[in-house]
Parts: sequence; C-alpha cells; structure tokens
Amino acid sequence: MKSNGKNVPRLRQISNIERATSKKARESWQMFTIMAEFIEAAERLAELRPAVSIFGSARTKPDDPMYALCLDVARRLSDEGFAVISGGGPGIMEAANKGAFEGRSSSVGLNIELPREQKGNAWQDISLSFRHFFARKVAFVKYADAYVVFPGGFGTLDEMTEVLTLLQTGKSRRIPVILVGTTFWRGLLEWIRNQMVPGGMIKEEDLDLVQLIDEPANIVDAIFAFYEARDIMLSDDDTQSNAFL
Repeated sequence: MKSNGKNVPRLRQISNIERATSKKARESWQMFTIMAEFIEAAERLAELRPAVSIFGSARTKPDDPMYALCLDVARRLSDEGFAVISGGGPGIMEAANKGAFEGRSSSVGLNIELPREQKGNAWQDISLSFRHFFARKVAFVKYADAYVVFPGGFGTLDEMTEVLTLLQTGKSRRIPVILVGTTFWRGLLEWIRNQMVPGGMIKEEDLDLVQLIDEPANIVDAIFAFYEARDIMLSDDDTQSNAFL
C-alpha cells in the first residue's frame, strides 16, 4: 500500500518509554479480560443444547402484559427441553429467567456490568457476568437455536439487528427469529418493507428471516416446525459446528 505522506502514529513509535509501557500493559490486560469472557462462556454454555435466547426491555414492569407473556413463553420452552438464555437483568430478562427457572430446563443469565439499570435477577441456574457488550452478544448468538424478541429499546434493537445481519450475510447458521408483539413491531417491519426493500438496501426475501407471532404455544410450535422442515435434530452437534464462531 502506498504512503500518502500522512503521519499515522503507532504504539511502538511512542518515544516516552514509560508511557508506551503503561499503554501496552493496559491494552494487553484488556485483551486478556476479553479472552477470559469468551473462555468462561464456552466452558459454561458449550454443552447447553438446545437453547433459545430471549431479548427485550429491562424496563418492562411485572404488571405489564408483555412480562406475563414472556413468563409463559419461557416456561413453555423450558418444559419442552429448551434452556432459556436472557440478559440476566430485570424486565423481560427477568420474566424469561423466571419462566425457565420454574420449568424443567436451565435458566441462563448473561449479565452485563453497567453504571445503572442492570441488576442481576434471582432466577438463574447459570449466571455469567460480562464487562464487554460484544462478548456477551457472541454468547447470545453462538449458543442459541432460536431467538425470541420482545419489545425493547436501543439494546434490544441492537441485539436483533446484529442477529439479522449475521443471518443475512451467512456468518451464522440459519435459525428462527421470532418477534413477539404485533402492535409494537408492525410499524418497524412496514418501514423496512416500504423503505429498505424499494431502496435496494435489502432483498425482499430478507424479510423471511423474521416471524411475527404473539401466541405462546405458536411460538414454541414455530421453532419445532423450523427444524422439522429442515430435518435437523435440535440436539445435533452440527448445529453448534455451523455457528459463526
């Protein structure tokens, strides 16, 4: 690559030895903490199959109908043999963990350290703590056989769109993505269909990556139907080996 004469600084070119050493130490330590999060997640979750990741708002209150709906969905999934993975915090995450905890399969919380709002809930059979959002999101995707997304804010949209991007680009194996809450999601899906598709930003068939389902029993049935149509056993080791990581 040709140089255009710009002075692009490099860590190894810092003339102050003490400053350079200190900065290298900080960067190296941060890399080790990131690696440790990946390793712990693999040790705790690699054999957790099948599993469903549930996303949604931390601000949903226990008296919100969506909380009760999530509780029902998670309990059904748990009783059908699915471990349930959530963000481990309050709101929809708590409902997901509580429903799974009361069922017969594992309830998993992928907690994140935040200055406010996030606090681990009490309904976790397996609890992991992350400092880095991206390491946490890898665990959400890598160890799940389906994603169920309830109404939420920026964090939920971030998790959902990252999953859809990985599926669209083939960086993750194809698995079902189910949006719960027709009233909440309909406007977004219509905007995608009316703006992104005509503009050539995505293909129309990319909309097939998601399903919009509100009935708890139908959500569970849709996950089973997805794999039955592809003649895949949810316990197959191949489902893990096809993951993007």
